[in-house]
Amino acid sequence: MLASHRWLRRCALACTSFVSMTTLLLVPGATVGSADAAERVRERKIDRALTVARRQIGDPYSYGAAGPGAFDCSGLTMFAYGKAGINLPRSSAAQASAVRRIPRQHMHKGDLMFFYDGGGVYHLGIFTGWDNGRRVILHSSTPGRPVQTDRVWTSSWYAGTLRHRR
Repeated sequence: MLASHRWLRRCALACTSFVSMTTLLLVPGATVGSADAAERVRERKIDRALTVARRQIGDPYSYGAAGPGAFDCSGLTMFAYGKAGINLPRSSAAQASAVRRIPRQHMHKGDLMFFYDGGGVYHLGIFTGWDNGRRVILHSSTPGRPVQTDRVWTSSWYAGTLRHRR
């Protein structure tokens, strides 16, 4: 009888450990092991947002539009990230406040680029990579120009990310 109690106790401990480890991997905010899992989920969402945004290439610009058939700059990012399960506020200035600012050299595809002047943030786009040494963004910029990719035309911008700290 004593041996069977030890066996049951070992099984209970193993089961408890398994449940604890499963909880750590699946529950947001759990401590051990959850940061990497949460980061992988966030990375997939950001990749998905970039894919959604790319599908909008050619859609017309329309001030105040947030899709699905027309966009302004913040409407495009709100739409794409929203479809990926990441909610962003409506305006470019509000989106700038909602992200974590990062150094330019730490940017990854899917991070956001915020363009500013003396009046604050006036435009944003999604970083998609490089072309001949210049950064490229996907954005909806002005009337008469559809959603498209462009090389960055100014140095008056900063980077923001929705990724977690590493």
